[in-house]
Amino acid sequence: MKQLTDLQALINNAVDKLNFPKHPAELYEPISYILALGGKRLRPALLLMACDLFGGDVESAVEPALAIEVFHNFTLMHDDIMDNAPLRRGQATVHQKWNANVAILSGDAMMVESNKLMMKVPDTILRKVMDVFNETATGVCEGQQIDMSFEQRADVSIDEYLNMIRLKTAVLLGGTLKIGAIIGGATPADAQLLYDFGVNLGIAFQLQDDILDVYGDPDKFGKQVGGDIISNKKTYLLIKALELAKDTQLTELNNWITSQEFDNQEKVSAVTGLYNQLQIRNHSEEAMQIYSDKAFDALDRVNLPDDRIHYLRLFADSLLVREY
Repeated sequence: MKQLTDLQALINNAVDKLNFPKHPAELYEPISYILALGGKRLRPALLLMACDLFGGDVESAVEPALAIEVFHNFTLMHDDIMDNAPLRRGQATVHQKWNANVAILSGDAMMVESNKLMMKVPDTILRKVMDVFNETATGVCEGQQIDMSFEQRADVSIDEYLNMIRLKTAVLLGGTLKIGAIIGGATPADAQLLYDFGVNLGIAFQLQDDILDVYGDPDKFGKQVGGDIISNKKTYLLIKALELAKDTQLTELNNWITSQEFDNQEKVSAVTGLYNQLQIRNHSEEAMQIYSDKAFDALDRVNLPDDRIHYLRLFADSLLVREY
């Protein structure tokens, strides 16, 4: 079994060798630009790991793994436009460096390129792989739209939020693992178990991210703590607080949500204080643990010896053990 770091290196090398047409430059240069910004390449590496788990040829899975990386960066390029984000991995976003129209068209071209790369799997499994890939891509788009619609709503439920993060974040992890398993020769049952593992792991990871945004150490978390509170982002924590808060607590929370002018630190401190009163961190960690348990239960039921899934289990552990 190959380790995750080895598979990441294989993907990095393959990304560096990707060649796109020179003309029109405004269409293809942004693709090379965003791919060159790097990242951990976890999703494509996990596709290779899933293939390797079932004794498949990792080298033959590199192109579909690249498809996942190109698709993921396509979603980031379009997300940055919708969020009006100025930076991506510390560098100017594509729509800032060029313009929004260029970023839209380049993103569209990336979607096409990802399909071309994914279709290089053997014909015997092409339909199965493309069905998973297309279902995954549709889910990601649905999740992004649902997330944007939440910005205009005050009545988002916990179930709706969990479904949104399943679509926007988790199905790509699950779909990636399932495609790798299919390429590696897994049975339909085992491929589905890897999918379930990935989806539940993705939900647990996003719930942990919500918790870290409020309670994380900014030096270890790598982001501004309290950013979700400042922007009134509808995370699990805020939705749960609105569900549990009563009387003066609910009034105070709604006042902070609707306030147009405030001191950032004062708002973060006050809302965090309300979360503490309502034991929101405990509720959120319990929800995260439920999905973590579901993920490991699915992984444990994969019909492989423990030593075959050792590195995948280590990856999941490392993903969910981030210091506060």
